[in-house]
Amino acid sequence: MPELPEVETTVRALRPHLNGRRVVRTRLYRPDLRWPIPAEIGALNDVAFVQMDRRAKYLLMQLEGGTAIWHLGMTGNLRVIDAATPLRAHDHVDMELDNGKVLRFHDPRRFGALLWQPEGATHPLLSALGPEPLGDAFTARWLFDRSRGRTMAVKPFLMDQATVVGVGNIYANEALFEAGIHPARAAGRVSLARYTLLVERIRSVLARAIAVGGTTLKDFSSPDGFAGYFVQELKVYGRAGEPCVQCGRTLKGSMLGHRQTVWCPGCQK
Repeated sequence: MPELPEVETTVRALRPHLNGRRVVRTRLYRPDLRWPIPAEIGALNDVAFVQMDRRAKYLLMQLEGGTAIWHLGMTGNLRVIDAATPLRAHDHVDMELDNGKVLRFHDPRRFGALLWQPEGATHPLLSALGPEPLGDAFTARWLFDRSRGRTMAVKPFLMDQATVVGVGNIYANEALFEAGIHPARAAGRVSLARYTLLVERIRSVLARAIAVGGTTLKDFSSPDGFAGYFVQELKVYGRAGEPCVQCGRTLKGSMLGHRQTVWCPGCQK
């Protein structure tokens, strides 16, 4: 599933194609994706595009009167293409633009979503989210205070969207390795000093991944069709049984919080 860097890559790629444009017509080729598509979406005609932003793994397409909320799910993809481009199987939504282009959503598995947030409101899916990992509100003190007394392992603690948004499985593995923290250590047993280092590593890992277009593993590709290259920099994720890049010991792997987890028994404590 696309994680924060992949979604951020999509947002940045789409902005130049949408800035200054109007959505002149919306075509829904099915009534639902993961959830029913709200009627307000189908009624979007001749409205100005305002801004494309991201909150967690949601793409927020701000328009006159409200915001279209996109989620890519596992296989979703948004591209701006010529309006005359023939539909393919699994093309579900077109937003026709005033320049002869169309914003098209393609999603074979239909785990993606398209929802509506009226102007001045906050959608329930966004209301309980934690701070952005690259924002000022995400600090070591926030993690430390929130983790006190928690016996939950630190990796699923980081992946809890109420703790911090967008630190998915790939980047949690990588950041914990770079911070030298064992993923199964209880969140409440991580010191403030170690959380300080972990916050730095989370920011660094995500920033590096965004810079190279994310980590394309299977179904995701950016709107320009190119793969992300951070997969070439992965130090632990997907490398169980291989030697550690730092100490040479064999990396271990197991399921933690129902997600594949890889760590170094020598470097992570």
